[in-house]
Amino acid sequence: MQKRQSGGGAAGGSATPVAKRGRPVGSGGSNAAAASAASSAAADSVAPPTLLGPSLHVHYAFAEQNNKRIVLALQSGLKSELTWALNTLTLLSFKEKDEVRKDATPLAKIPGLLDALLQVIDDWRDIALPRVLVKTPRVRLLGANSAVTGFGNEYEALNSNNPLSHPSAGSGSSKEASFHKSTSKTRPGAWSFEEDGLFNLDEEGRAEKQLCAVAASNIIRNFSNMPDNEVIMAQHRHCLETIFQCLEDYVTEDEELVTNALETVVNLALLLNLRIFSSSKPSFIKMTEKRAVQALMGMLGSAVKAWHAGAAELIGRLIINPDNEPFLLPFASQIYKRLVDIMSLPPTDAQAAAVGALYNLTEINMDSRLKLASERWAIDRLLKVIKTPHPTPEVCRKAATILESLVLEPQNKPLLLVYENAFAEMLFGDARYSDIFARILYELTSRPSNKVASACGIWGM
Repeated sequence: MQKRQSGGGAAGGSATPVAKRGRPVGSGGSNAAAASAASSAAADSVAPPTLLGPSLHVHYAFAEQNNKRIVLALQSGLKSELTWALNTLTLLSFKEKDEVRKDATPLAKIPGLLDALLQVIDDWRDIALPRVLVKTPRVRLLGANSAVTGFGNEYEALNSNNPLSHPSAGSGSSKEASFHKSTSKTRPGAWSFEEDGLFNLDEEGRAEKQLCAVAASNIIRNFSNMPDNEVIMAQHRHCLETIFQCLEDYVTEDEELVTNALETVVNLALLLNLRIFSSSKPSFIKMTEKRAVQALMGMLGSAVKAWHAGAAELIGRLIINPDNEPFLLPFASQIYKRLVDIMSLPPTDAQAAAVGALYNLTEINMDSRLKLASERWAIDRLLKVIKTPHPTPEVCRKAATILESLVLEPQNKPLLLVYENAFAEMLFGDARYSDIFARILYELTSRPSNKVASACGIWGM
């Protein structure tokens, strides 16, 4: 099976290294701070555009010296500590595409960091249930385990009935027992603690928790861009369960959070084995392989067009692993139908991703090729991708290769013979793919397998 190739990078090793954000040209050499003003002005006049704009410098040992502090700040649940930790990790995890940092720290390898970030997302999802789905009043969850976390206006919600606000009242087991007993009933002065109260002070805190969850998902997405983190994250069940649960709830969940989750799993797809959801590793959300694939199907049919490309690319990468075939093939008919629909869109990333996914799916077995050929409009839209053509020549070549793989199945020849004239036009009209269409026409007519084939065309004879 032919794997998808990653995007192009630098061609030669002797090329001048491109300046990246946070790594200006000359920053790694000797100290040149004492350069004259005249030389600085001359350098500025010829500075390349890549040097324009702000640059960010982070000490290379910062993560190593503060890794425990960052994890503890994430676990604390306090607004100020969470804000500092999330801002710090956002800066440390940022990395330009194809940038190689010798001093970059594989942050996912810091003990407890990935779990602490996932906990931030889980905390938000615990209180993210939309009110339209609430059937009974719920107890306020924000800050339930601590007096004041800093989120929202919860400090104002504390009143005189809370013994924690009166340290002079004394302490002891009898006090705590009476406090917990009183909280089990609805207190007249504590109506503001009910989440569905008229003057709910929890809404601002919910919004802040949501922002923290989005920031944590952005950091996790940045982690997945680093090769050192891919294996750890692809084998981390809690991480994958959280990601697929966000995809599953794409209708009600924050769009940016869903987008970050989708981009993360696409980065990890080549190393992802769906059997991890039935493994012996501890489970936090009880995600299953079937639910994960259904979440992908939901993303393919969502109203957000930007998700179509990511979902199609994810399916194309997952199918490369033979262990994922038993979970994806039962949805083959739905997948083909949706991918063919996406190919009808204008030449965009979504169309390219759909062609790439079909290219990998047709390499699985004969049944896959038969189902795709019998899908309505499949052949028409593959030809449309080539005739338009798509701006990326590789996408057009993959579409032509899909047609070639379909014609190799004798049962598909009657369906493809209808397009014999179109194949002939492509043979003489576009020299870039003439070799592929020559082989297609040869297979259609030189090896007749039925009366229809023997009566059509003379190509290859």
